This record gives sequence, structure tokens and C-alpha cells, in this order.
Amino acid sequence: MKNNSVLDIKSITFGYKKEKLIYENFSLLLNKSEITSIVGASGSGKSTLFELITNNLNPFNGEIKTKKIASIYQDPYSSFHPTYSIIEQINDVVEVYDNIELELILEKLNLDKDLIYKKPHELSGGQLQRCSILRAILIKPDLILADEPTSALDNITALETMKMLISFLDRFGILLITHDKALASWCSDAIVEIDKK
Repeated sequence: MKNNSVLDIKSITFGYKKEKLIYENFSLLLNKSEITSIVGASGSGKSTLFELITNNLNPFNGEIKTKKIASIYQDPYSSFHPTYSIIEQINDVVEVYDNIELELILEKLNLDKDLIYKKPHELSGGQLQRCSILRAILIKPDLILADEPTSALDNITALETMKMLISFLDRFGILLITHDKALASWCSDAIVEIDKK
């Protein structure tokens, strides 16, 4: 992979049935500090692409090269275990040694430090989704896979959350799944539309 690229998909073909392909000779290149949005109706194969990128599924042919990945999902409440604090669950995936870095990211995400010592049900959906972003950033990824990260939020909170995520774009590239074409047009360097077959 080139130094600046964080995801390189070359001519992949995949379908859950060989006679019904979702992707055929599909290619995509994403560089650091770029956002590419995958737009399409439910069932068109948007989330399948993420499964292919994370090696949960294997393409019939072609290849996918990627650097270090972190994921942000649609429903923040399903992203955290209900009985453990946020900081405990962050420490499960990355040891947080640098309190200055942690406080800087919390400030940028408009999160009070006390919130990360609470359990998920004690936070609002917007706060919890920003905690998902916090956890993803602390992993220090090259690529963030964001699967409908704002669709569970109201419009104002969704816009604020996306602005906060974009403010860290100097650190990684973002592959965004969304059904919201207006959001994709607003934030993306490139948009890939997937038609339901």
C-alpha cells in the first residue's frame, strides 16, 4: 500500500449466492484525511462491504488491503456492555496511559470527564455515541469504519457528532455508511452509490 492510503480494494467480487452478486469487480481507494461515503438503500450491501473489509467475509476474487481499523456503529447502546463503565470498556481495547491525550479528545468531543466513569444507561444516546468515537480514536487507527454512526441521533446532535468526528480527520481516513445523501454530500470527498440488485 502507498504511505497515504489506508484502504485499497482491488476488483473484488462477492455475493451470498454466486448467481446473485452484490459486488462485481468493485474497487475503492481511500487515503488518510479523506472521507468516502457508501450510500444505498437497506439491503443493498453497504454493511456487507464492512464485513469484507474486516475479514468476516471473504471475496470470491480480488483483494483488500487495509491498515489499522476501528469501527463506530449505528446503535451506541449495543456497542457497550451495560454493566461496565465506559472507561473500563475503553481499557478493554486500549490501555489509556496518556491523560493529556484523553482530556484533549474529551474536550474536543464536548464530553465531561466524569461521564466516562458512568455506565452506558446513565448517558444520552448522543453522549454514548461520542464515547464510541472516543474509544475508536484512542485505538489510534488509520481507518475508521463508521456504519450509520448518527442515524440513532436527532438531527442537531447528529450534525454536531459528525463535525466532532471530522475534526480528527488529520489522524485517519473514514469510510462512512449512510442512507442520508445530504449528509454524504456535505462531508465526503467521494460518494459511492450501491444499487440494490
